[in-house]
Amino acid sequence: MISISPKTKQFLLFLIKVLIVGGAFYFIYNQLANNDKLDWQKFIVLFHKNYSLGGIAFLLLLSVLNRFFEILKWKNLVSFLHKISLLEATKQVLSALTAGLFTPNGVGEYAGKALYFEKSKAKIIVFLNLICNGIQMILSVVFGIFGLLYFNANYNIITTKTVSMLFVICFLLFVILFFSKKINIKGYSIERLIHKTKEIPKSIHQKNIFLAVCRYLVFSHQYYFLFLAFDVDLPYFTLMATIVSVYFLASSLPTFQFLDFAVKGSVAVYFFGILGVNEWIVVFISTLMWFLNVVLPVVIGSYYVMNFKILTPTLSKGEGDGT
Repeated sequence: MISISPKTKQFLLFLIKVLIVGGAFYFIYNQLANNDKLDWQKFIVLFHKNYSLGGIAFLLLLSVLNRFFEILKWKNLVSFLHKISLLEATKQVLSALTAGLFTPNGVGEYAGKALYFEKSKAKIIVFLNLICNGIQMILSVVFGIFGLLYFNANYNIITTKTVSMLFVICFLLFVILFFSKKINIKGYSIERLIHKTKEIPKSIHQKNIFLAVCRYLVFSHQYYFLFLAFDVDLPYFTLMATIVSVYFLASSLPTFQFLDFAVKGSVAVYFFGILGVNEWIVVFISTLMWFLNVVLPVVIGSYYVMNFKILTPTLSKGEGDGT
């Protein structure tokens, strides 16, 4: 077994930190500087026209609330193991977001959070993170399906027959999952996951759902207010139905955090194009949403990544004291 000296470990950890933070900033710069769909001239003109310190402060507040509810969700779920402070929860969420920037669907977040805990707790931390992200995905599916139905009822992009077929497919998938819940894959099964979920107190689940709903409403309405800021005049329910539909479909596609705005932007261009909204406005709003809700938290998270220290294992009674 190869032994690594403490100094070498420190150097390797520092190198990993620099690669994560440096890579994050490189991809952020690359996406903002080399996106030919972003017409900065039009943006500057519209910005000067609708410039408002109150409006900017309000949008920034929504971004803070978006991440704040996510931090509260994580603090609440971790309380199943032990209580952590709001500052500690903030550190874990933002540094994990930074570490997950390059991984498909933010998978790196799971490992990022697990590093803040003892190795023996890694599996339960990954499981808690799955619940944390899972409830957000469930909400996007529920709201998204209703949004798609409302959008389709008004604009008829797919036929009633196709909608019926989709419901049949979803029903069949549900039946297959129900009857296959006992099938084990490397010791894991849906039934076991359900059992593990039930071990967590109902009060924690209820608070998690409430905070997830708050976060979803904040995020979706930030999208809505940005469209208003760009002079998009559409009925509230039409605009919100389109937003939740785009969010649902884009979230269903496997992607990387640093490409998140590009994927959501592509889906949004199609849906908002049907409503007659200019493509450049849709692309800019998707980019701003990405900047406000991913880039800014990653900048703060980079500080926590650079200050991260490997958790020193606690010695059990009798270890290291000569007994």
